[in-house]
Amino acid sequence: MMASRIPESTRALVIKKCSEETKPVYHDAVLETCPLQRLKHGEVLVKMGAVSFNHRDLWIRLGQYPGINFGSAFGADGAGTVVASADSNDALLNKRVFLTPMRGWESKPDAPETENGFGILGGGRNPPLGTFAEYVVVERNQVIRSPDHLDDVQVSAWPLGGLTAWRAAIVNAEASKDQNILITGIGGGVALLAMQLCLAKGANVYVTSGSEEKIRKATALGAKGGVNYKLKDWPSHLVALLAKNSGKSAKMDAVLDSGGGDIMTRVNSILKQGGKVVVYGMTANPQIKFTIREVLKNQRLIGSTMGSLKDLTDATTFVSDHRIVPVVSHVLEGLEAAEEGFELMKRGDQFGKIVVRITDKANAKL
Repeated sequence: MMASRIPESTRALVIKKCSEETKPVYHDAVLETCPLQRLKHGEVLVKMGAVSFNHRDLWIRLGQYPGINFGSAFGADGAGTVVASADSNDALLNKRVFLTPMRGWESKPDAPETENGFGILGGGRNPPLGTFAEYVVVERNQVIRSPDHLDDVQVSAWPLGGLTAWRAAIVNAEASKDQNILITGIGGGVALLAMQLCLAKGANVYVTSGSEEKIRKATALGAKGGVNYKLKDWPSHLVALLAKNSGKSAKMDAVLDSGGGDIMTRVNSILKQGGKVVVYGMTANPQIKFTIREVLKNQRLIGSTMGSLKDLTDATTFVSDHRIVPVVSHVLEGLEAAEEGFELMKRGDQFGKIVVRITDKANAKL
């Protein structure tokens, strides 16, 4: 893109503080025209092709997320094309990329390099940018080339969820060939990506859900089977499934969980000695019960939050090599349709990611 043709502004979906009278709190998501800063050394301009929702976008509107920066753009996930660079000879020009969804964790294996330096894109100050825009100015070392086998809609469904899933399933649970892995709450973006990564590693995947339809869909994608967690004795149903597929003595090698609460005590009897429960969210209960029974079985509870830039690079290479396609539940057309995405998130009946395709109505002022 010629320097004279670089847009001066972009439309973006920004968070605005709701009135004091709004009860319960539900902050506004407003489509605004925002100025684009001039590109500085090391920066590129990405024309967004698609962006996707995460639960944190809804939590921000509900006032349930720390560090909300009113006036900033929503969105941690987005993919598009580099259309301009501060360096006119930049090899990234006209290349398809996605934005790294976080800052402050480069390569340290256990946790971010600094105690308070980690931040996620969208709605906050660290970093002060979000993907829900037609154009985004970003550091060139914070974009990654999009896998060739995926379009922008599919790529936008990958970064935050994919990084979280990779860290939980591959780095922490160490899922590998022929292991039995249980993934709770199938249907959400992270759980589905974790399932796809484990399947690509050759593991046997089992799932739980409160929806029989989601269990059927997961089985169609390669899961060995699943049980409804609304059943009081759901672990015993899993025992039967394991016995049928792998023999009477079969146990789970690891559990990937996003609910918290009583997960350790529920899976104690079906998890092998020394088995791991990796928790990447706590949507059911922000505390986990851990008893002497788990201690005596050497069972491990591991907290897992997103991951490093190195993790994301490794995960993206794996997705390319195995031609994994993230599951997309809904595709909405244009940022004008974003409100529908928030409503879908509230309902929670999606199977896969909710994506907004950024339509080519170049309202940017050229």
